[in-house]
Amino acid sequence: MTTSVNRPADTPLAVPSLTDAEELTCDVLVVGGGTAGTMAALTAAEHGANVLLLEKAHVRHSGALAMGMDGVNNAVIPGRAEPDDYVAEITRANDGIVDQSTVRQTATRGFAMVQRLESYGVKFEKDEHGDYAVRQVHRSGSYVLPMPEGKDVKKVLYRQLRRREMRERIRIENRVMPVRVLTSGGRAVGAAGFNTRTGRFVQVRAGAVILATGACGRLGLPASGYLYGTYENPTNAGDGYAMAYHAGAELTGIECFQINPLIKDYNGPACAYVANPFGGYQVNRHGERFVDSDYWSGQMMAEFAAEVASDRGPVYLKLSHLPEESVSALETILHSTERPTRGTFHSGRGHDYRTHDVEMHISEIGLCGGHSASGVRVDDHARTTVPRLYAAGDLACVPHNYMIGAFVFGDLAGADASQYSAYEGELPVEQLREAHELIYRPLRNPDGPPQPQVEYKLRRFVNDYVAPPKSGARLSLALEAFERMRTDIAAMGARTAHELMRCAEVTFIRDCAEMAARSSLARTESRWGLYHDRLDHPARDDASWFHHLDLHKSPSGAMEFTARPVAPYLVPVDGFTPVGGLSRSLGEVHAEDVATAGSRVVAPVAAGAGAEDSEQGRTPGERYETPAPAPEQSSARLLELVALADEEPELAALQPYLSDPVPAVRREAVAVLTETLPPGTGSALAAALCDTAAEVRATAAASLRELVETLPPEPELRDGLAAALAEPDPVVRTAALDVLRALRLGDVDLFADALADSDTAVRIEAVRALVSVDAAGELARAAVTDPSREVRVTIAKGLATVGAERLADDLPPSTDPAADLIAAALTALLDDPDALVRAAAYGALGTTGCPATLTERAVAALSEQAWQVRAGAATALSVVDPEVAVPALAKALADANADVRKAAVLALTRHRATEEARAALATATSDSDADVRAYAARAL
Repeated sequence: MTTSVNRPADTPLAVPSLTDAEELTCDVLVVGGGTAGTMAALTAAEHGANVLLLEKAHVRHSGALAMGMDGVNNAVIPGRAEPDDYVAEITRANDGIVDQSTVRQTATRGFAMVQRLESYGVKFEKDEHGDYAVRQVHRSGSYVLPMPEGKDVKKVLYRQLRRREMRERIRIENRVMPVRVLTSGGRAVGAAGFNTRTGRFVQVRAGAVILATGACGRLGLPASGYLYGTYENPTNAGDGYAMAYHAGAELTGIECFQINPLIKDYNGPACAYVANPFGGYQVNRHGERFVDSDYWSGQMMAEFAAEVASDRGPVYLKLSHLPEESVSALETILHSTERPTRGTFHSGRGHDYRTHDVEMHISEIGLCGGHSASGVRVDDHARTTVPRLYAAGDLACVPHNYMIGAFVFGDLAGADASQYSAYEGELPVEQLREAHELIYRPLRNPDGPPQPQVEYKLRRFVNDYVAPPKSGARLSLALEAFERMRTDIAAMGARTAHELMRCAEVTFIRDCAEMAARSSLARTESRWGLYHDRLDHPARDDASWFHHLDLHKSPSGAMEFTARPVAPYLVPVDGFTPVGGLSRSLGEVHAEDVATAGSRVVAPVAAGAGAEDSEQGRTPGERYETPAPAPEQSSARLLELVALADEEPELAALQPYLSDPVPAVRREAVAVLTETLPPGTGSALAAALCDTAAEVRATAAASLRELVETLPPEPELRDGLAAALAEPDPVVRTAALDVLRALRLGDVDLFADALADSDTAVRIEAVRALVSVDAAGELARAAVTDPSREVRVTIAKGLATVGAERLADDLPPSTDPAADLIAAALTALLDDPDALVRAAAYGALGTTGCPATLTERAVAALSEQAWQVRAGAATALSVVDPEVAVPALAKALADANADVRKAAVLALTRHRATEEARAALATATSDSDADVRAYAARAL
């Protein structure tokens, strides 16, 4: 066995013998321990397969979810959306080039996956009645399901992998990196790789292989120049793309890049889609909204790029107009769940969302199926074109699949692959030899060019020649450069196993770069907006190119292409009519002659009008902080806890640590309790809410919220949470109310008492809790007495929720005393001195119904000074007599504020049965604001 232990730092690792390989055997091999890989392993094990999960890092914190996410997912929630509508939306977003059978799997299976994840402990946002808080970000449907505790997803998944029954079926090998899928007789039989710490060669025999290695995030070079400062997870270097290609699988859509809006100089997502439900939006430097296209599409990015490059640039995420409670909520999401360094970045520049809008820019290019449409071709069971080889997650080409889709296809792959047992034949010696050479070649030249230099050079070529807008000449130069890079890559030097990993990743990046360039050269049209914008072929050509562009490795080793017609749709979509048919072979795609600039024998001439004419008409398209060092006498206790965590301890084994005199030990005990989840966890965490140390209380509060979906609603837990309501720490009281509400363990009296709390956040949580039990009377009484604007706004919105529930239950207001209380409270809030409260009250009337006695007030409020009130009044008019509402709303379409005009359009949409409303909506289709135009057009 080759090991790096006790090896001098300047001595290169010895090249291990091919015959000294460690061999592992399994029924199902899963490569990648992120979102899709973890789910694939769990499902395959549940179906009885023996699973081997390989991860080049550590499954506990690997993959794109390692530090959580902002938690925006696409899911079709029954009663809120229909699968067919979702399929149609994704089809439109991808310009029709979609295999709808795969997208439909996410549409139909996503809700069951949400429920499965909840059973694990993943939290999705819900309203006070426990209904999913689905939001509309797409222009034609509500599919976005936020995850307020998205940062905990990976921790929850790891906890599932460590369940005793799973550990009997799933073997996890961390720090093992496959570089090639092994095939025999045309099917996948295993993989070859190495240990990224010891350098030992590893070969695996398997019945089936599931690739779940994520996107190719390290393709283009960020503007910062930092190799690992990418928009996507930088550890995702295209490993799976290259392994699938060399195994003979077809890849598709590789010319359709992933390009994203981001924060200038930070290279993290600006998250306009997170800010949108709070009232944030993208604007140019004049404060004008400009995006006409659908949510998260290439056309949106084309419009974004054009605006940045114009005299209307730069572009901003506008947040400075929002009220304090909205800004605070966004900071909580964006500075913790999304990316913990984001707040530090803004602070370092002296920027605050209250005073500064966020400058945005454009990311480097990457390949990603889940956020674009480039990946390994799969069917609706995640099978690739190589038998017994599967792909799932961002690696698989299921356009705009996002996180829920990754889980769905991981589940599909695990279920289908579980039917196979371990391969018993001889592993292919030549393939093992080639993998061995790929891995260890840098050790034979330890003083060769270091990987960072070679990778930087490679990715600069990607930026220079492959990033859009594209042209045949630049793409041809790219192919020349990538061919030359083979020599540089072969000469790379390495001395350690870690450096070997990085060198292998460079080979994957080069493979992906060539795929991207050749695919872009092959598709002689422009499509998907900025994702594939060919300057020399500026128009979309459905006649020739309403096709998937598939690529594969030929027996001779060449990259060959096939144009595969889009299959007839399962869900019709206006504007696209796929007819299926036979594929056409394109063979190899050769570079253009770029050795000279024009002819070598004809004298150069000035560019004429023809060159200009060719361009006419183009359109641009809360993780815990690391504990401070414990006193010497407690360090041993902390080490004991770390070891104990791996033994799945019962609560009794943890009790001595939960009562340890050192707060750091107690806090770590709470963390271990949260990770291992023995019976009695809920009541133990509730008891920890009363700890004398603030750090322990905060950890217990966070743990309770994290585990709320999995904790049984036991009397002991209720008693502990109720006792915590008397604690002086408002963080504890807020968490206790939140968990009592979510687990349906509280009652009106318990929640109403909290309305007198001195802390605003506690009172807001009390309001949400009262809404969950339909306590209209208590809410109505607090509406005009609470001193906090934030609380009164929350009450107004809560009254709307309670009122909506009663309408759904067909309780006529005339026979429902609570309805009178709700109406009286909202009427009183219309006289509130604060404009935001009045706005929320008017908005609530749009849900509960606006009585005739308040209609005139709503019409008059369209002239109030505060734009928020005007927008709320427009919403209220959506439910009154059209003869009164439509004329007033038509006038509101001339309001100076775009949000008021948008609210008026949405209100008119509910009156579109009348000719007058349709006429008014028609005028709004030429509004200067993109959102107003889009919603008006959709209404018509």
